[in-house]
Amino acid sequence: MEKKKMVILTGPTAVGKSALSVALAKKINGAVISADSMQVYKYMDIGSAKITSEEMQGIPHYLIGELDPKEEFNVVRFAGMAKRYLETIYKENKIPIVVGGTGFYIQALLYDIHFSRQECDIAYRRQLLEQAEEKGAASLHEMLKRLDPESAEAIHANNIKRVVRALEYYHLTGEKISEHNKTERERTSPYNFAYFVLNERRPELYKKIDQRVDEMIEKGLVDEVKRLRQMGCRREMVSMQGLGYKEIFDYLDGPLAFEEAVRIIKRETRHFAKRQLTWFGRERDVVWLEKERFHCRESELLDEMLRILSEKNIYVR
Repeated sequence: MEKKKMVILTGPTAVGKSALSVALAKKINGAVISADSMQVYKYMDIGSAKITSEEMQGIPHYLIGELDPKEEFNVVRFAGMAKRYLETIYKENKIPIVVGGTGFYIQALLYDIHFSRQECDIAYRRQLLEQAEEKGAASLHEMLKRLDPESAEAIHANNIKRVVRALEYYHLTGEKISEHNKTERERTSPYNFAYFVLNERRPELYKKIDQRVDEMIEKGLVDEVKRLRQMGCRREMVSMQGLGYKEIFDYLDGPLAFEEAVRIIKRETRHFAKRQLTWFGRERDVVWLEKERFHCRESELLDEMLRILSEKNIYVR
């Protein structure tokens, strides 16, 4: 049976994935599935750098602005929703382009990973969350460093949800979640795919990240967070853990001065980009698109992508 086609376009935050994905979709009759853990939420447009309807240029986009911020979104829900959209895209004889920077989501979809809905140890989870509340997120991260150093390196200390998940997995199975993830990476994909990682030199990327944060502030990120708070969103919600949102909550609630909040957003976004690149560097079968090699020209990047897609029989020129 012939494998169904799939294109993946990923890379660090602010590298230019959205614009390139639209240009590619126009060339290959594609439709975009977002693999972003924040753009899936409604009302969170500025802080998530959500693509606008104008920027979509008529290309169908899925998993953009679909959930209420009070809902939880995780890899299991992403995979389930994305698979349903894949069927829609295939029925329309289009090629799905999975675009975003959440590597774990991409891996789950690409290798059709089935997540066992293990009974979580509620008491243990509550104990971990209480520890984070009393002693700070860093104390949980130190636990993870001792049990699973590789996961601790990949997960930021402030990402309490993922730290707790890694600790919980170890508690339930006795296995490091990093070892589990390595095993899953060895799976064979059921798709005929091309996995592109868009990248550029670190100084240019970091400059773009700082500029993007400044633009978010100018566009009204603070007012966006105020509106979300008025709607009943709280800092501890999954949706509010996105970069920019939790820091502005801290500014509005008093612990941080405004300038300090902006500085931390820039710093943490740069750190996030670095962790994304580490993740993609571990993935198999990826094609790195270094923008400088193509003189940062969209037309040259597209030519290379189309050449590779043609070689893989994903797209016929």
